[in-house]
Amino acid sequence: MVKQVSTIVAPGVRAMDRPVFAFTLVELVVAVAVMGVLAAMAYPAYVSQVIKANRAGAQQFMLDIANGQAQYQLDARAYANVIGAGGLGLAPPPSTLTNYTFSIGLTAGPPPRYVITATPVGRQAQDGVLTLDSAGDKTPVSKW
Repeated sequence: MVKQVSTIVAPGVRAMDRPVFAFTLVELVVAVAVMGVLAAMAYPAYVSQVIKANRAGAQQFMLDIANGQAQYQLDARAYANVIGAGGLGLAPPPSTLTNYTFSIGLTAGPPPRYVITATPVGRQAQDGVLTLDSAGDKTPVSKW
């Protein structure tokens, strides 16, 4: 004997065959708010690290210029005031071109001296000017 079983469902009522897994609007709003707070805390730290990385690139190029000045002085018995062609023959790395401008200032001796200056531009401007002189003095000390 076969027994037939049927379920009668009233109109507008859904039969609960299996549980429904979904997020409520409140849960989604809370998740978005938490992500916003995390992003607000992480972004300034990210910007700070980018500025430090750009500064490190500029400092490396300044040290390259100082090495070039030492070689130039041995050959020409004077310091060069031109970084590119016709002077030291150095070109700033692409990563520093948009963040710093480099210059060399000469002081007549005795002894002759030079000061290499890296002036930040754009978003990097908040970092401050970097200098390196012929005696190896670096300013500001806290940035080196």
